Amino acid sequence: MMNANAWPAPIELRGKHARLVPLDPSHHDGLVDAANDGELWKLWYTTVTAPPNMRSEIERRLLLQAQGSMLPFTIVDATNDRIVGMTTYMNIDANHRRLEIGSTWYARSAQRTAINTECKRMLLGHAFEQLDCIAVELRTSFLNRQSRQAIERLGAKLDGILRNHMRHPDGTLRDSCVYSIIAGEWPAVKANLDWLLTRPR
Repeated sequence: MMNANAWPAPIELRGKHARLVPLDPSHHDGLVDAANDGELWKLWYTTVTAPPNMRSEIERRLLLQAQGSMLPFTIVDATNDRIVGMTTYMNIDANHRRLEIGSTWYARSAQRTAINTECKRMLLGHAFEQLDCIAVELRTSFLNRQSRQAIERLGAKLDGILRNHMRHPDGTLRDSCVYSIIAGEWPAVKANLDWLLTRPR
């Protein structure tokens, strides 16, 4: 059962390009379709759930939500109401008002679009402006250059590299790049994200 005093509480975040809605088991079929768009589970350097395991992944994330360590979202394309991926607040530290944005993936057709930028804008804005976070982390594999470039483009700074931090889906060892944005940096990062969202594409 969900803790009524959980921090952060489930919320829907709405933007021009995307909506972030609390994960629900009813999103299963849409998430399977999104994962099939690009066969994302075949990427060796990242972890995306294969369609046969999607229901158990939804249950896993909702269990972590009930335990207070994760707040999972389903990503919806606001232009057509199509589910295009998943993201979360995770590694939540309510005492110190810190969390990580992670366990994120997008359908191939949604990658490198305004959807990702706007989702990060909404998640960061909610974290710093409503949840009063002191810092927000983002992590990715050292070898996932597309993800690293996207995180750096947000304005996050590299804190360091956790060597042999975990394993890739194929069993090889992963070095994790740890990035963060701290509260004092948010105004400049926010201005950068707003500029990225309004510039001609």
